[in-house]
Amino acid sequence: MSEDPIDMIRLEGDGNSVILRITGAERRKRSSKPDVLVGEFLVDTPFVRGTLKTWIFPEDLREWQQALDSLDAGQDISWREGHSAPWLFIELDEDDDRCRVTIKDLSMSLTTVMVAVPLVDAWFDDAYRRLESVWETWQMPDD
Repeated sequence: MSEDPIDMIRLEGDGNSVILRITGAERRKRSSKPDVLVGEFLVDTPFVRGTLKTWIFPEDLREWQQALDSLDAGQDISWREGHSAPWLFIELDEDDDRCRVTIKDLSMSLTTVMVAVPLVDAWFDDAYRRLESVWETWQMPDD
């Protein structure tokens, strides 16, 4: 297991950033279940700055892969909507290479924050590489 954090999601530019940083793993109470990853959302803008702890399960990684594929195809996405974890929405701006990233926490802080950041084509290669790095580093089961 890696000692260093991995930024699984990194959207930034124009002084704004939204990052999902994986900081480690925890054993589940039932040993038959796979480990769960521990991470935090980091939001930084000239106006709002904050962090929010979260846990990432293997199914979340699979769903993020699907969300990336949809986003790469030009569709707005939601990730973990309806789960008891922070939700992430990314809405594309058709007029330029920007997106609106919304994090909604309905379980702990009861807070929603929206940040606008650039989203250029090169970002997608980096996003897929980051996801692959998480799978490799923590060797999460993929079934």
